[in-house]
Amino acid sequence: MIVKNNLRVLMAQHKMNIKDVHEKTGLSRTTISKLYNEESTKIGMDTIAALCTLFNCDVNELLYLEKES
Repeated sequence: MIVKNNLRVLMAQHKMNIKDVHEKTGLSRTTISKLYNEESTKIGMDTIAALCTLFNCDVNELLYLEKES
């Protein structure tokens, strides 16, 4: 199993870009960009909390497990 994220989907639903998320959360643009492009290998609890707060979602709406092929 691999951990994936729905950041791209949540951003599209809320009509936000990386700059918007950066300004509203204080997270670095690099962190947001790596998550958006599925390049991140780890994610901090504070990052998860900030994104869930911004998008008013639960962790399972932001992160999910996917079977590796």
